[in-house]
Amino acid sequence: MKIRVKFFAYTREIVGEKETEVEVPKGATLSGVMDVLTACFPALERYRKEINMAINHEYAEGDTVLHEGDEVALLPPVSGG
Repeated sequence: MKIRVKFFAYTREIVGEKETEVEVPKGATLSGVMDVLTACFPALERYRKEINMAINHEYAEGDTVLHEGDEVALLPPVSGG
């Protein structure tokens, strides 16, 4: 199944794109998507633990199951104060 992945801040710089489509197996989880992305863009692995992820504009945990057409966002932590 296909999902759309959007990149923000330094994840966009690492990948060199605002967004991409990724093919994942049916029943894939958010963590599985990150596995695919780090295989394609190894520099993301360094930041994996600090990147928050959202599905369809809502924060989600790594074990959340994805569905065809979902939109995943990689969101680095917010800085400032």
